[in-house]
Amino acid sequence: MAKKKPDQVVYNVEEEKYDASLLPYATNTGAPKITPTDVTSWKNNNIQKVNHQIQTKYDALKKEYEALMQQYEYNNLIYSATYNFEPIVGEIYHLYEDAKKGIFLSLIAPNECNFNFKGSFRLNEDKMWVKQD
Repeated sequence: MAKKKPDQVVYNVEEEKYDASLLPYATNTGAPKITPTDVTSWKNNNIQKVNHQIQTKYDALKKEYEALMQQYEYNNLIYSATYNFEPIVGEIYHLYEDAKKGIFLSLIAPNECNFNFKGSFRLNEDKMWVKQD
């Protein structure tokens, strides 16, 4: 067995040879200090960018979800309303609430009657009711 070498000497015990010249870094005591690159500012900048990007996408999805849920509620309300005609695609109809009749769909415009007006809706080609402004 080989005699133990001092710490500053790079000796590979398994291969029983000096391998300092094969290493990718300096091994003698006079070699420059190995300092890892400080990437903290790079990480912080990119964390902020990624967080902003994710937050923006989340807000857009949340807004889209809320619009979809509102559209669902309108469609649910209209399809459960009372009406005695078959709605035509592309036409605008008006939703009202009456104490006696409950919620009903009508062809009559809001300025032509005294019922509690809920909104105007158009039936699209997918048979989905779209609120009109």
